Amino acid sequence: MAAHGGAGDGGWSKTWTWIDDEWLEGNPAIIGPRTHGLWLGSCVFDGARAFEGVAPDLDRHCARVQDSARALGLNATMDLDAMLEIAADGMQRFDKGAELYIKPMYWAEQGGYFSVPPLAETTRFCLSVFEVPMPEPAGFSVTRSRFRRPTMETAPVNAKAACLYPNSGRALTEVRDKGFDNAVVLDTLSNVAELATANLFMAKDGVVHTPYPNGTFLNGITRQRVIALLKADGHQVHERTISYDELAQADELFSTGNYAKVMPISRIDDRDLQPGPLYARARELYWDWAHS
Repeated sequence: MAAHGGAGDGGWSKTWTWIDDEWLEGNPAIIGPRTHGLWLGSCVFDGARAFEGVAPDLDRHCARVQDSARALGLNATMDLDAMLEIAADGMQRFDKGAELYIKPMYWAEQGGYFSVPPLAETTRFCLSVFEVPMPEPAGFSVTRSRFRRPTMETAPVNAKAACLYPNSGRALTEVRDKGFDNAVVLDTLSNVAELATANLFMAKDGVVHTPYPNGTFLNGITRQRVIALLKADGHQVHERTISYDELAQADELFSTGNYAKVMPISRIDDRDLQPGPLYARARELYWDWAHS
């Protein structure tokens, strides 16, 4: 199988992909125009990070892609331990200290009735490892998007599914056209759900609050880890319904997610914010735990 689209071809960073018992360099051509995952969206993935010599919660990210596959009617064909071994092997192909994204994926090759539902027995798997620098915690700006998070009745929100991301993409495009970095996305009841690309936290009067995972967004692995670390450190963390007006009046705002881990929000609408002590403690706790 020929590789295509390496670092010098199309602007991809250094990438290695494991598929069908071999490693391919670059961006390999592994699907065709009739592949169900491309044509009709039966594609799930997850993402873990490797940085500073650690890969925190890699096992949980690999376990979640198994759950996502089943949620879309795919077969989770890879053994979890084997997936972790492949990821470890992939990381060895990069320079020591490289900042990496580790992405296991499943998709269906063919569909069933009228080609629309995926044929589970045609499920394929790959795992890509590629270089992506960790963002500096410089802060970013947010505003509300008019687009909403779907419910279980309207989309597979119980999976980290590729078909959910065009909605995040149009929210990002909308707010970036207004001069903001990320979008606050509400649920169908007009409560705060998350950011377009990460989970969201606020602090008010020394207490941390975050939207309750009501089934409209993934209860992120980094989100869960930060909540547990803050609570163990003696801080109050409330998972609850949050309105946008509350968010706009918070003392602190910060995000959690696999891509950047823990990041401060420095502006909401026309209101500037400074990185606060609870954000700083959350980031410190996460980094200490990751290296422990």
